[in-house]
Amino acid sequence: MSWFRTSLSRVVLFLTAFHPALSVGEEIKHSFFIAGPTFTGIVDEEGREAWNSGKPAARDGFVLPSGNLLITWSDEVLEMTRDKKTIFQYAKSPDAKELGTAQRLENGNTLVTELGPQPRLLEIAPNGTIAVNVPLLPETDNAHMQTRMARKLSNGNYLVPHLLAFKVKEYSPTGKVVHEFPTDMPDLGGRPAENWPFTAIRLANGNTLVNLTHGNKTVELNSTGDVVWKISNDDFPNETPFDDPCGGQRLPNGNTVICSYHSSRPIKIFEVSPGKKIVWTYTGNHNAHEVQILTTNGKPIPGPLLK
Repeated sequence: MSWFRTSLSRVVLFLTAFHPALSVGEEIKHSFFIAGPTFTGIVDEEGREAWNSGKPAARDGFVLPSGNLLITWSDEVLEMTRDKKTIFQYAKSPDAKELGTAQRLENGNTLVTELGPQPRLLEIAPNGTIAVNVPLLPETDNAHMQTRMARKLSNGNYLVPHLLAFKVKEYSPTGKVVHEFPTDMPDLGGRPAENWPFTAIRLANGNTLVNLTHGNKTVELNSTGDVVWKISNDDFPNETPFDDPCGGQRLPNGNTVICSYHSSRPIKIFEVSPGKKIVWTYTGNHNAHEVQILTTNGKPIPGPLLK
């Protein structure tokens, strides 16, 4: 029994070390937005559906500072209030096959990716007009596999993952590729490992966090593309939390939240520490294409949300 109490104390201390706002012995609980195949909305800290958009199969989304929801489906992007009043809408162009992402920018525009015969990244002004049009180079005609979670960077460039190109590309506003991060390097298993980049997040330290779908791993790359941190199912001999890691988020405490989009096992979303320890899991009914952690034990996530 004394061994059990000692072990439990160590677990509690470990958890509070990675969530310093928690009290000793307090279980980690998150509320979060989820864009998934069967549910698009908000899940509360008890795992209950707190808000439902009424339209499943979203690709990407954010809860904005106003409390409104910005959500991307394959055919449209909507900003809606909690009572589902539409504030902003963009429908895909007639020749486009699908939309991939959306991000509300500091200038008020909304970043959108259109996939198809003319893959491009767009900034849509609040009045619905196209303010910026950046052609993309995904190296494939397969519209669905051209790109996923694009994000605008603080330097004005855009970070775009291209799945079948095995590259995360950084584009200038003129469409020039100014940097590439390959994901088919030999130390990651080469092309046979199918490390398709899905989510790419530029971190405050200048590194880039990338979720690799079929490769079932998450990596952090430095400015020259070297792997400085990697986590996969190899780090969990007794379980396999990675199953098509699509969306993700780096929390202010340094932990990483990862979606297992195709998981048929209990774990659908999980949070890992820099030391590769799982400190929180979502084992509810809904798989996640993208996630945004909103609160931890009743407290809003502080600082910029790097997602």
